[in-house]
Amino acid sequence: MSRFYIDEIKYVSTRDTEKKELIDSAEAIRRGLAPDGGLYMPVMLPHFGISELSMLSKLSYPERAAFVLRRYLTDYDEDELISMAEAAYSADKFDGVVDKKGVANPTPLRRLSSRDTVMELWHGPTSAFKDMALQLMPRLLSAALEKTGVKGDACILVATSGDTGKAALEGYKDVARTRIMVFYPAEGVSVVQKLQMVTQAGENVCVAGVDGNFDDAQTGVKRIFRDEKVGEALREKGLFFSSANSINWGRLAPQIVYYFSAYCDMASENIIKLGDEIDITVPTGNFGNIFAAYIAAASGLPVGKLICASNTNKVLTDFINDGVYDRRREFFTTISPSMDILISSNLERLLYMLSGPAETTEYMKALSEEGVYKISSKLHKAVLSRFAGYFADEDACRAAIKETYERKHYLCDPHTAVALACAEQYRKENPDEKRKMLIVSTASPYKFAGSVLEAITGQAAKDELSAAAELSALTGTKPPKQLVGLENREVRFPGVISPDEMAEEVIKFAEQ
Repeated sequence: MSRFYIDEIKYVSTRDTEKKELIDSAEAIRRGLAPDGGLYMPVMLPHFGISELSMLSKLSYPERAAFVLRRYLTDYDEDELISMAEAAYSADKFDGVVDKKGVANPTPLRRLSSRDTVMELWHGPTSAFKDMALQLMPRLLSAALEKTGVKGDACILVATSGDTGKAALEGYKDVARTRIMVFYPAEGVSVVQKLQMVTQAGENVCVAGVDGNFDDAQTGVKRIFRDEKVGEALREKGLFFSSANSINWGRLAPQIVYYFSAYCDMASENIIKLGDEIDITVPTGNFGNIFAAYIAAASGLPVGKLICASNTNKVLTDFINDGVYDRRREFFTTISPSMDILISSNLERLLYMLSGPAETTEYMKALSEEGVYKISSKLHKAVLSRFAGYFADEDACRAAIKETYERKHYLCDPHTAVALACAEQYRKENPDEKRKMLIVSTASPYKFAGSVLEAITGQAAKDELSAAAELSALTGTKPPKQLVGLENREVRFPGVISPDEMAEEVIKFAEQ
């Protein structure tokens, strides 16, 4: 795997207009957020050619992960990345998804039609796509602590719209030299998502509901990162901040891998030929998952359009189509809660790549102070050259669940349904486009069994937890074992706080 030349890659903040501080990837992963509030990005990207894609097609997923990540994380060596990937993506963690050689394939493909292929990213321990990054990220962070020679333990803060929280808790529980605290919108996650978090085991974990929406939780976490009082309190306890959200490059980098892997699998299954361009539709909230696809494309993966699929909270759809990002709008609570977001943090990384740090800093300042910014016509043209933006409201989402099940015999969750509906819109508006479509499925339908059942039958379930049994009986499918019996587990973290109380909760957690 190591016959290809590796360029050393440094990282810089998206708001560092003079490139004052260039750091290794391990340091970027250790820090999470840059001191100036920006996000870390590589100063250059590697390039993958057809010969490398051909080679990757012959490898297992862990081998692919190690090879791809080595090109971005150049201060990590190949052997340690292989060891990390094999442990992260083992068959016992991604149960039941094993290839012919007995090696775990955590991202299986499902053909829906001659044109549409679904990539399932939810076969891990928490039944959501966040497992793909958060089973590997703790290992990257542990190595980063050793590489950077930092003293003390990492205090990881996470704001979640539903799935990141549980995946991060599961990935970091009882990991040496780490503590993790998760904030979630108290009324903005599904019953299953909430139970997964508040019953979390582990001696180094803490969970708190926030009286507000995801943006309140995310803004609170970013504020805490820059709060010197909180930082000093942590330092007194031998702790320092890090993040497991996709603002951390260590969370985002593993997501790049599965786009390369899916492309190779599509070629191996004769869906495409190596070198053919594909379109990719991603259900999108915080812009991290689709931005990972963009990085893959910018690094040489043959990609045509990236379809950004939003729910009723369509701030990204409007941005792509109009060039205006405006978070000053009504917030909707939907049946696809992981996408109920109005401040998409990773969009800053795209702006940086297309316009540079100075322009990006101005946009982020306007967003913070005024809640809105309008990008230049040149930048908007660059966005439209790669992205198409669509949204699916609640009726369209439910219709996609029902139609996909009845016509294609495929059971999907509401987030995947949003992607399917938006992919169909793109097709209708571009009838002459013949590229194959990869549609990203981000969660098991059983994480949202009540919504899925109601979409198919038109009848509301008695409650979210009994809905899983009803859905199983109706469809002849089985819920993932990790979602069975949630209601019988001990609730360890019942508390709900206001956004203003988040900093104090972090200090209390540090003192434990």
